[in-house]
Amino acid sequence: MEEVKLHSFWPSPYCYRVIWALKLKGIRYEYVEEDLSIKSQALLQYNPIHKKVPVLVHGGKPIVESMVILEYIEETWPDHPLLPKDAYERAIARFWIQFGIDKIKLRKNISLVIQGMTFFAFFRATEEEKEKAATQVLEVLKILEEQCLGDKKFFGGENIGMVDIAYGWLAHWFEASEEMVGVKLVEPSTLPRLHAWIQRLKEIPVIKENLPDRERLLVHFRRLRQMFLWDSSM
Repeated sequence: MEEVKLHSFWPSPYCYRVIWALKLKGIRYEYVEEDLSIKSQALLQYNPIHKKVPVLVHGGKPIVESMVILEYIEETWPDHPLLPKDAYERAIARFWIQFGIDKIKLRKNISLVIQGMTFFAFFRATEEEKEKAATQVLEVLKILEEQCLGDKKFFGGENIGMVDIAYGWLAHWFEASEEMVGVKLVEPSTLPRLHAWIQRLKEIPVIKENLPDRERLLVHFRRLRQMFLWDSSM
């Protein structure tokens, strides 16, 4: 098999999407940690447009953007599929993945909560704005629970799939942010099915064994929060 490398950054949920997909499919790869404050020449060469991670390099050819990478992995290594075989079900899965992405474009106040690393924007809300922002986020999460998850074990049905991977940040990053900000949204009393999904997801060995250290992540969050609050006060 041609060489596979992943250029990554330890706290990024976008990167963990790729890690989970590779491990679920049993693909061996070399992990390359990037320092985004001093971006490597390799990263700048492989992703000259956005200059960010993740970047998957397969046989010397780079693929960028986490969901594009997941689609590439699915097509290149079809064993242990992450998308349904049925064309209609695949379309539905892609719709819900796009649903999360679109929240960034449509709702600035909650966009940083709904998708990957961008959920840090939730921290930008002042004390006066926090309740409104939390209400908006809760509305979107309820749609996700009722319309996408429903009574299924995972978004993909009985087994973890690409939609679960796309929203996998809820199982660790969002929980840590709730603790730090002091706003708890995903609870058994408010979102019982989504809460149960998170617990199941975290017990999958590939997920459980491939998560950033919680305390280190909280330190990272606090630093980002301070930076965001400082920027908003300027």
